[in-house]
Amino acid sequence: MARLSAGNLDRRITIERAVMTTGGFNERVPTWSPLATVWAHRRDASAGEAYRAQEVGAQLTTRFTIRYSSTVSDVNPKDRINYDGRVYNITAVREPEGTRNEWIEIDAVARSD
Repeated sequence: MARLSAGNLDRRITIERAVMTTGGFNERVPTWSPLATVWAHRRDASAGEAYRAQEVGAQLTTRFTIRYSSTVSDVNPKDRINYDGRVYNITAVREPEGTRNEWIEIDAVARSD
């Protein structure tokens, strides 16, 4: 991973977590609540990466890099990201090599339509 600085974090994203509530028919319904609103660096997958992942045209694959904090330390694929009016489903979360407790990379996909 290229070295990031605070100046590279130029996108405001909201990480959301599902909270189970009870619906009108007493059924369990997930309701999305904000977990954290943070600054992020955003990088879309190249066309080659998207093609290899068989996602051409159907999904927009994006990698968000955020600062590590205790609030976001347990972000996982059950969570999602809301950015610029689009919902991204998280597919992978990792700490880049050599950046323990410094950065978190989040791979996510959104419908392109």
